[in-house]
Amino acid sequence: MAALTARWLHWLQELAALAAGLGALAAGVGWQALAALAAGVGCTDGAGCTKTDISSVAYKTPCIFYREGMILGVTNTIKYMAEPLSVLLVDDHALIRAGVRAQLERVPQRVTVVGEAEDVPGAIAAVHALKPDVVLLDVHLPGGNGSGGAQVARECADVSSTRFLALSVSDAADDVVSVIRAGARGYVTKAIAPSDLVAAIERVASGDAAFSPRLAGFVLDAFGSTPAMVEDSELDLLSNREREVMRLIARGYTYKEVASELFISIKTVETHVSKVLRKLQLSNRYELTRWANARNLV
Repeated sequence: MAALTARWLHWLQELAALAAGLGALAAGVGWQALAALAAGVGCTDGAGCTKTDISSVAYKTPCIFYREGMILGVTNTIKYMAEPLSVLLVDDHALIRAGVRAQLERVPQRVTVVGEAEDVPGAIAAVHALKPDVVLLDVHLPGGNGSGGAQVARECADVSSTRFLALSVSDAADDVVSVIRAGARGYVTKAIAPSDLVAAIERVASGDAAFSPRLAGFVLDAFGSTPAMVEDSELDLLSNREREVMRLIARGYTYKEVASELFISIKTVETHVSKVLRKLQLSNRYELTRWANARNLV
């Protein structure tokens, strides 16, 4: 008798839940709810919410909860979706930051911009203060030791909850490899579509890598089996500009030709070469050429 009573009670509970769900349909949830019933545990509402994780889903009034085709009940409570990803914008051009912010603000349910920085010291301070989920990081930034975004990523490694996604106009192999070595999880160029940028942010936040087409090959080359790549401790000593000068000098360019190529003065080229030689503990440009060739940097 007790078993029969329990079974009847169970059936009554199921009927009550079904009645509640049908009532919700009449209240405006719509037939979409019925179509979603076979999808497992989750909810559906008139705004198109169909999620399988009740704990992280946003639902409106009214909302049907269901499991394995069975309507469990209806709620009139408003609950908010899991927090959107927090993003810090780091770029030395205010116009770029404004444009990226405007695009990201079009999808506030997925990402939210929590701050901005325009140079290396400001970026490092902002990451430690805000601890964003993702930092959109320009590669070439003023301030610091000259390595730009790579320095920011390296000096924020202690903020373990933050991931770095490089966003740069540059698609040079050196830029890509240096910032990935420093700890960034991905690298995309500023030609990326807004929707693809949001998707890249989400991938990086989840621990995956994200690269614009062709750029991933640079990383594979750098971290592959070849021993010809430069050790971190060597390459990281050079700023981006010093690497550019070093490569041209190693290719046999004269100081005048390097100056013309990079739109800088001959005196500035001499200064960069002097710094490169000192940092790499080399005596002259001929040793520099051998050093670069041995590492396939030419």
